Amino acid sequence: MNVKLLSAIIITISLCLPAGAAGEPIRLGMIGLDTSHVIAFSQILNDPNHPEHVPGARVVAGFPGGSPDIESSASRVDEYTRRLRDEFGATITNSIEELCGMVDGVLIENVDGRPHLEEARKVIEAGLPFFVDKPVAGSYADAVEIARLAHKAGVPWFGGSSLRWYPPLQTMLKSGELGEVKGCEAFSPISYEEHHPDLFWYGVHGVETLYTVMGRGCVSVTRFQQDSADVTVGIWNDGRIGTFRGIREGLHTYGATIYGTKKIEFVEGHTYKGLVETIVQFFQTKKPPIDPLETLELMAFMEAADQSKTSGGPAKLPEITPATIYGE
Repeated sequence: MNVKLLSAIIITISLCLPAGAAGEPIRLGMIGLDTSHVIAFSQILNDPNHPEHVPGARVVAGFPGGSPDIESSASRVDEYTRRLRDEFGATITNSIEELCGMVDGVLIENVDGRPHLEEARKVIEAGLPFFVDKPVAGSYADAVEIARLAHKAGVPWFGGSSLRWYPPLQTMLKSGELGEVKGCEAFSPISYEEHHPDLFWYGVHGVETLYTVMGRGCVSVTRFQQDSADVTVGIWNDGRIGTFRGIREGLHTYGATIYGTKKIEFVEGHTYKGLVETIVQFFQTKKPPIDPLETLELMAFMEAADQSKTSGGPAKLPEITPATIYGE
């Protein structure tokens, strides 16, 4: 066979294979080095001796980012940038564009959701698949724009909290032991940050658990805020009720009570491994593990909770369909 023809066939086959299929790890870049997730995810991915090591991808580059008006961002970005470079051998870039030229996929990690839209815009322009850590954006409108831009460009993405991928929760829901889910009371710690709707900052973890169990279909929420707890009650379009309890006092932990037609179950705990496994699988297959419309409804749920807090009554969620988001 002609050598040039053989080379062309090999190149064509390699382009059709998923990233990392030839045995090399998928190269990942991180944008926004101001969250503990930067170190936690890099340890799980890059260190084969880590007890929760997930093979198949490595963090090879980072862009610091950071938000000067949020103390918990500004005070940590230098340390996490140094650790990513020194402990994990990642290249620290001067721009997002430079980072995109070095990697197969991107993790948008900023603890601040406000920059995520503009960061995602640059990643989408580069044609790279990406994951957006919680909160997906600084507003529901920004999250919708991320989804719209990615859909228009044909770029796969997903985002959210690691609580969705907690292995015992996923195992329970997939087992069928619960029967039909009739309701859920999810809980997590909650804290607030003045530049974000209240639930975006940390309550998102419990809201993500709630949506993992209940799925889409919430039509209105009512919120009750007290010194000890911050409770948001959602009504689904089939009459089911789902509740998120943000813990302000007492034991700070994560979990849910799930009400099924066959069993009532309780789950509690947290680990990053389930999310990191899902991230690697996503970059290998380019198939989002969750419908972006569910992520958008989750964001709308949290924003409506602020509206209910202001009005003192129920707040309706906007219509969220492919037609309203993508114009289809």
